[in-house]
Amino acid sequence: MELLDRYLQAVKKHLPWRRQDDIIAELRANLEAQLEDKEAELGRPLTQVEGEDWLKQIGSPIQVAARYQRQQYLIGPALFPTYSYILKLVLTWATVIYLIAGVVTIGAQGMGVEALAALSVLRVALRLPWIWLINAAIVTLIFVVIERMSARFPEKFGAFGPLAAHMSGPMTAPWSPIDLPPVGTGDPDWAKPRSFTRALLGVLSGCFFLAYVLLVPHYPFLLFGPGAWYLHSLPYQLAPVWWTFYWWMVAINVFELAWKIVDLARGAWQQPPNRGRHLAMHAFSLIPFGILLAAPEHKLFLLKNPADAAKLGGALAAANNGVLLAFKIVVAIVILQLVWMGIKMGLDAYRKRVAA
Repeated sequence: MELLDRYLQAVKKHLPWRRQDDIIAELRANLEAQLEDKEAELGRPLTQVEGEDWLKQIGSPIQVAARYQRQQYLIGPALFPTYSYILKLVLTWATVIYLIAGVVTIGAQGMGVEALAALSVLRVALRLPWIWLINAAIVTLIFVVIERMSARFPEKFGAFGPLAAHMSGPMTAPWSPIDLPPVGTGDPDWAKPRSFTRALLGVLSGCFFLAYVLLVPHYPFLLFGPGAWYLHSLPYQLAPVWWTFYWWMVAINVFELAWKIVDLARGAWQQPPNRGRHLAMHAFSLIPFGILLAAPEHKLFLLKNPADAAKLGGALAAANNGVLLAFKIVVAIVILQLVWMGIKMGLDAYRKRVAA
């Protein structure tokens, strides 16, 4: 039953990671037995609507997963899954908003001195744990209050009904099994085989993109549009290091395209996306950016006429420092992604080994 697979996938996302496989296997066996009993009683398979009603009676995925959570003390098992969900949401958005505000602040201060720019980036990074701590403390305090009031004054806590319903959205909000994501979404263990059409489209799109990249140096308007003629009139030009960066980007795209073509020729297109391959491509993408950061004298842009150095030298230095800072932020983000992907792969491997 495809709807049951989607339901179990949604439950798995909220289970303790060390016991996910064992719990899902046990839960699948129980639900499949219930399903067989229902179908035997009716003398026919359940319809789509009957299947949805049956899963609604069992409970939402987060409610089912809550039964397998270990006992909590400050926040009880009924509220803890919602607390965990809200906490992750708040921390994610707090991080995004804080980093955007930090980048804007650094840019507004000016990047004339490289040491000052590096100090500003370090200050933003060091403040981030405090942002996490403050937001986590506020969310935790709110849920502790809700837990204590509901335990001590159950007859009066009904006055907070609208607030409780809003806060516990994932637990009590109306839901439907038909709204669950398809099997394979967001979890490689559930990934469905790709179709030949999808694999072929991936190869064709890779060919078109590679052709586009190769044409850009000869036809800059493909990238900049009408602004290409304006850029041509500026007194600045790209440093030679950009050609090295460009050919590395071409090489990475050729490598990825060749990999897709080999998969298509070998019939490996049916296999789910490989996380190790995705990790390798992220690592390769650091090479061209590292080349830019290691540019001679940290110059990404040069003056077409060296005689303009006295007049335009300050603006040129600010442009070089600003773009270098932007690339440093990009490299830092890619490195954090690599670390996170490596941690997830390690945790998944450990969980499977423990389950075996």
